[in-house]
Amino acid sequence: MSKIMNPAAPEASPALVPAAASVKRRGPRFRLTRRWVWRMLGLFALLAIVVLAAFGPFPWQLLGQATLLLSVVVVVLLALGALLITLGVAAITRRRTRILSWAQRLVRLSLVLLILLVGVIGATLGSQWQASTPPILGANGKILPGSIATMERVTLGGSQQWITIRGKHIHNPVLLFLMGGPGAGGFPDNSLLLTPSSLEDHFVVVNWDQPDTGKSSHAVPIASLTPQRYVSDAYALTQLLRARFHQDKIYVFGSSWGTILGIKLVQQHPDLFYAYIGHGQMVNTAENDIMGYQFALKFAAEQGDSATVQTLRQNGPPPYTGDGMAWKYAAYLDVLNRYMGAPPLLLTLQLASALTPEYGLLDKATYVRSFIDVFTSQYPQLRDLDFTRSAARLEVPVYFLEGRKDVSAMTSLVERYYNVLQAPHKELIWSTSGHSSMDENQFMDVMVNHVLEQTWSGQ
Repeated sequence: MSKIMNPAAPEASPALVPAAASVKRRGPRFRLTRRWVWRMLGLFALLAIVVLAAFGPFPWQLLGQATLLLSVVVVVLLALGALLITLGVAAITRRRTRILSWAQRLVRLSLVLLILLVGVIGATLGSQWQASTPPILGANGKILPGSIATMERVTLGGSQQWITIRGKHIHNPVLLFLMGGPGAGGFPDNSLLLTPSSLEDHFVVVNWDQPDTGKSSHAVPIASLTPQRYVSDAYALTQLLRARFHQDKIYVFGSSWGTILGIKLVQQHPDLFYAYIGHGQMVNTAENDIMGYQFALKFAAEQGDSATVQTLRQNGPPPYTGDGMAWKYAAYLDVLNRYMGAPPLLLTLQLASALTPEYGLLDKATYVRSFIDVFTSQYPQLRDLDFTRSAARLEVPVYFLEGRKDVSAMTSLVERYYNVLQAPHKELIWSTSGHSSMDENQFMDVMVNHVLEQTWSGQ
């Protein structure tokens, strides 16, 4: 019999079978798609912003912080929008595919938000560690020999508080700045040019974040704070500065609330100070507040601002107490600021803290809240203040540098105090400024050609 062969179906070679059987199925490979490229670029950009916000030079650091926080706000709004749409689709259509589509968007946005929040935490920790006062540079762009520019934590009254020390020569006389409030830190005043940099040519300028303000936030339990506690800590700081710079006496400058501390400080320890300089001098807080409220009510009415007039009348005249008192004071103080050409109070405080290189993100975020807490605690304790009776005699030279447009510290009260004040030497110098601003040229003329020339012994 003949063997029939099928040419279309050749017999498989035994040698090829094992090879074919040994081929394994491979999983899908990762492909670098355009979407992944954008994701990686986004992560690198976020990392760069976080590094800039934490460690960048001022003011680039401020730009990084603003960009990071704005990104968080945008993503939060997008996530809320996606959540609302998801709930709306679920309630209206009840179609699983459409609900899942929006739910997936919400999950992705939540993941982005989580990454951003991690970035914010990193930037906050980094900026707190990196914060410092800028060095004083010479004409060659290098640190000026013999200068001092430092931010330090010191112990005052058993609590940790922060100061900056800045001057072009460490042998110049020391000037302690006591700034406004109560509740505002001393460091932001540098950013608002309330402490002119030219002052560092002639003084070693010391700014102090007082207890529970700025970087000294939570230094002392707020329930235990009193105006005298601030005066006692200022005395401790004075002693520290005298010992450090080997000077028998120093100068003290007060602004607004700082004038209250300054007057009490030189009254209690006159032998430690060459002179006292006051700007925006407070005299009688109760009378000053009533006069300020009445002026604000009249000015708002003249401007046709009926909404503000209604708010002021609803609040009634000061004094205010309890929760919300800071907002009631701000209501009429903002009108006074408008008259003096200054921004609203709380906006000024927030902008000042944002522009302060000595503050990290946490300091900036808590600055206004600390101000409100301290103001609410301390200002009612000043209700009986009247320096025409309690400080009619001081044993140090006194210089009042006042603005004719100042309606936060009424000029008529300053004049009354000046007329009754007895001091070894006193001067009342007028400028065209308001409460928290001054012409730098006139200010420097007073500080150098009046204060220094008449009182500095040139140790």
